[in-house]
Amino acid sequence: MTMNRESSPIAFKGSTTAVILINLQTLCPQALTEAARALFGDSNFFEGDAGVLNLAHSEPLPSPTEPDWQGIRALFAQYGLQVIGICGATAEITTSARQFGLAVFPDVSAADGDSARQSAAPEPAPAAASPSQPELPQLAPETAAPAATPRRALLIDRPLRSGQRVHAHDGDLIVTAIVNPGAEVIADGNIHIYAPLRGRALAGASGDSQARIFAVCFEAELIAIAGSYLTFANGVPPELNKNPVQASLDCANSKPRLTLMKLD
Repeated sequence: MTMNRESSPIAFKGSTTAVILINLQTLCPQALTEAARALFGDSNFFEGDAGVLNLAHSEPLPSPTEPDWQGIRALFAQYGLQVIGICGATAEITTSARQFGLAVFPDVSAADGDSARQSAAPEPAPAAASPSQPELPQLAPETAAPAATPRRALLIDRPLRSGQRVHAHDGDLIVTAIVNPGAEVIADGNIHIYAPLRGRALAGASGDSQARIFAVCFEAELIAIAGSYLTFANGVPPELNKNPVQASLDCANSKPRLTLMKLD
């Protein structure tokens, strides 16, 4: 039977879908199990989100050991994260992942670096007009490229109780009420909390390493930016506790790390 394109039950369409990016420093099963237990406890933290493992800064496994992909997927599945692929891996790890059936995504850190270099590069000086060549006409204002659409922001003005979870897809999240212990706020962009933050906050969930977290009263259980986490099992440092705090990701070194700064 011949089936034309219009009647086919399968159609392909390009799209951008948000996923959670998880930075892994190791692929050692025991180390990952202990770290996941410390971060997520017994909760269904991700509630079925899709996840990509960023291995750009992962320590190499001893040769000829191959990653236990089945065990790694099962580990994150315990916390509600469905691992669909990897990025930033070596050629050997990439081959192993593909053989297991995982997708391989572009290196996020390399893309960020290219963007940074492009934005930092000075614009070339205009060439002097040659007498034999007429000057090119300037673009009229109506033909200029339109300005980029500003990022959307999701506003939450109610308290979030333990077990509640809010995700601002493709934009920033603004919360004007308390985020109680056990509650989770997630944003693909920045997070602004104008009330006590006592739960968990994850900014840059789709890999935006420039995202930040702002809280006027910092008492968090856990914060994360672009997959890098900090937990406060022993309590927030006294100099930051209940103070205005800004969290950002320092990518200057080979391993990104979260930094906290008290705001005046």
